[in-house]
Amino acid sequence: MTRSSSVGVDHGVNLTRLRAVVKRLRKQQALARELWATGESAARLLAILISRPEEYGRDEIDAMLRRARSRKVHDWLVNYVVQKGPHAEELRLAWFDDPDPVVASAGWALTAERVVRSPEGLDLPGLLDTVEARMKDAPERLRWAMNECLAQIGIEHAGYRERALDIGERLEVLKDYPTPPGCTSPFAPIWIREMARRKSTS
Repeated sequence: MTRSSSVGVDHGVNLTRLRAVVKRLRKQQALARELWATGESAARLLAILISRPEEYGRDEIDAMLRRARSRKVHDWLVNYVVQKGPHAEELRLAWFDDPDPVVASAGWALTAERVVRSPEGLDLPGLLDTVEARMKDAPERLRWAMNECLAQIGIEHAGYRERALDIGERLEVLKDYPTPPGCTSPFAPIWIREMARRKSTS
C-alpha cells in the first residue's frame, strides 16, 4: 500500500500546487459543496481545504465520509473537516463499530486523536482489549487505524505502555512494513519506543 505524502502527488494532482490554489480561493463553502458533488478525487481534496467545517451538518458529513472511498480524500475529510467541526465526538461514536470497515476506520482515527488530546472518559483498557482481539484480522484500512490508536495509547499513557508494547509484539501488525530512511516505522513497538524516547528528552 502506498501512503502518499501531503506534499507529493496523489490522484494525478500535485498537492503542493493544490494548496497554492487554496491560498487564492480561501474559504468558500458554496464552492466546496459544488466541488465535492463532482465526485472527482482532486476536486474533493480542494473542496476539503476550502471548507468551513462548522457549516456542515452531522448527517451531511456522515454521507460524505461514506462516499469518500479514496484514502487521501477519506483521511483529509477526517483530519481537516470532521475533527475541526462540531460533530466530531458524535460521529466518532457512530462510526466506531460501523459494519463498513472503512467507516469504522474513521471512528478509530478520531479515537486515536482523542487518546492524544482529550483522553478523559475514554476506556483505554477496553480499547486495548478490542485492538488485541480484532486488529490482526481487520481489513487493511481499519487495521491501520487500530494500530495508530494502539501506538498513541502506548506513547501518551505510560501506565499502559507495557501492555501496548506486548500487544504490538505479539500481533506483529506492520512489523515488516517498508519504512523510508529517516522515518519512524508504523510497527507499534518501534513507534511507541521512539516517540516515548523523544518525549523523555524534549
